[in-house]
Amino acid sequence: MKKYRVLVVDDEPDMLRACRKILESKCYSVETASDGPEALKFLQEKVMDVLIVDLHLPSMDGLDVMREALRFNRDIAVLVITAYANVDTAVQAVRDGAFDFIPKPFSAAQLEVVVERSLTHRQLVDQNRLLQREMRRIYKFENVVAHSSQMTAVLDLVRKVGPTEASVLLLGESGTGKELIARCLHDSSSRNKGPFVPIDCSSLPEALLESELFGYDKGAFTGAVTGRAGLLESANGGTIFLDEIGNVSPNLQAKLLRVLEERQYRRLGGRSLLELDARFLSATNRELEDMVQQGTFREDLFYRLNVVRIGLPALRERPADLAPLAQFFLSSYPDTPARNIRGISSAALLALQNYRWPGNVRELKNVIWRAVSLAEGNQITPLDLPPDILSTEAVASVPRGEFRKAKQQVVDQFERSYFQQLMTANEGNVSQAAREGGMKRSVLHRLLHKHKLDPSVFRPGRR
Repeated sequence: MKKYRVLVVDDEPDMLRACRKILESKCYSVETASDGPEALKFLQEKVMDVLIVDLHLPSMDGLDVMREALRFNRDIAVLVITAYANVDTAVQAVRDGAFDFIPKPFSAAQLEVVVERSLTHRQLVDQNRLLQREMRRIYKFENVVAHSSQMTAVLDLVRKVGPTEASVLLLGESGTGKELIARCLHDSSSRNKGPFVPIDCSSLPEALLESELFGYDKGAFTGAVTGRAGLLESANGGTIFLDEIGNVSPNLQAKLLRVLEERQYRRLGGRSLLELDARFLSATNRELEDMVQQGTFREDLFYRLNVVRIGLPALRERPADLAPLAQFFLSSYPDTPARNIRGISSAALLALQNYRWPGNVRELKNVIWRAVSLAEGNQITPLDLPPDILSTEAVASVPRGEFRKAKQQVVDQFERSYFQQLMTANEGNVSQAAREGGMKRSVLHRLLHKHKLDPSVFRPGRR
């Protein structure tokens, strides 16, 4: 079992002795330094897992020590020690890359918990990297993040059915990645050098969708002054992806069935039959079997499309994928390198994990890209997330267990300190504080109530 290495930096000998005693009792390998230059010399020579540094050092600011440490070793977990009165500086440290902060005075139990949390996060990051490399080696689907058992099962099925000519029906909520999986099916088939033609069946009225699919000859309808090839024609030799197939009208369902059965069709207004050489994939977020029972979807078309069925899980059903997905979207956003954003803080990840994600993976992507645009430090923190994700309803879903309770205590401590600073700066004005904090007034009221913070206490003359 690995013995984790911790470096403690503080100019108070008593503090160094106390930290060494506490951490060595938990079987950590502990080194100490009394100032910044000594700490940096040590960090250049040895690889440490955790750095605990006081923000106020005699010869070098603790924030500068932290930044240099992260430059030497981007994976080191930095914990900053700060007096309660300087919690705003600690928040800035978290923005700049610290994993967390420890306000003075702290107990042995508090120190143990925060160090354990930082190392658990480090282990998860390492595991995610290994799993991601392994998944890409096995499946070679570069844009699919699949650590959960649900998604690895999906990719197993894609690997089996991809090389065949079978029609595949993809089922799942909106935003679960149905088109991405359809592209994986196409890429793993013998048709991968041909076109992949996605068709959104919900975006156009019936008449326009029909002309887009089948094309039309000159004079087929008013305004058709020239002929035009349809999407079916452009898909020859490749794959047709019918997205939201459940929205297709009964009339168009009949025409699609004929195409699937005969592999021939006519343009609108045309007389000659055109041959079609393409594979059909389709997707929907609707219950097609219920629609068949209700008579709104043709049973024969359903069976033609449903040769192989692949169900995509909602994001809330695959929690093991959330952190890797968030990191993937962070690294794929064009602004990320320019803004020097290296990662996502533990508190932000906790908030993301406790949200229900009604918009699934698509919503997570938008949230991460929004956070990159708003982040002021070199990592995403809870302050960069939308207010709805930080609501008390999301936090209330945290599973029980000693480790989770410890995590929540630290997050609560961060939130309480942040809202105290926010209300102080805005002199108890809730509306103004909500605007500065980037959240709804009702959300701020709930969070103040949660932490038993009375806005009137922060008004002039009351402090």
